[in-house]
Amino acid sequence: MRLAELSRHSGVSVASIKYYIREGLLPPGRLVTATQAEYDEHHLRRLRLIRALIGARGLSVSTTRELLAALSEDPEDIHRVLGLALGAIRLADEPQEDSAELAGVDALVEEMGWQVHGAAPARADLAETLATLRRLGAVEDWRALLPYAELAERTAALDLDQLGGVEDPLELAERAVLLTVLLEPALLALRRMAQEHESARRYSDG
Repeated sequence: MRLAELSRHSGVSVASIKYYIREGLLPPGRLVTATQAEYDEHHLRRLRLIRALIGARGLSVSTTRELLAALSEDPEDIHRVLGLALGAIRLADEPQEDSAELAGVDALVEEMGWQVHGAAPARADLAETLATLRRLGAVEDWRALLPYAELAERTAALDLDQLGGVEDPLELAERAVLLTVLLEPALLALRRMAQEHESARRYSDG
């Protein structure tokens, strides 16, 4: 396909496509004349992933470039591809300071039998939230989060079910990013609605 067709199929403007090529995010097309190039399905899938990473995940161009380079190192390792695309794996491990909350997160992971990398960003995020909850007296320790972890596990299974049948690693990464990032507001809205329903069921007199 020509550049205009690539733009139409991907939903990305011609100017942005040219910018991504200059920045090394998208490989150039195959030259057919001195001034025209052709693009294929690989360009289209990679461009859709770029759009998902920058538009949906909010990554910078430089971080997206690094992430795409990391993805290309072993595209057949689907677990790694998903981890990189979703931010579950850092491009470079950052040391995490030991704390009671991190120890609690480790205990929760062990209790659930989860396989989670020791440097996963979500560990630090959960530890910070746990510290705040404990400081406010909302929870005593990590055990209060176990029922929520079980719900999260079921949600994760639903998430991964949506990726069934997708074989191309770039398309898989794009769909995973979109499903995760775009569904998070929906999950929050559903929780609020369910809370209202449960409150009405328990406390409303009709």
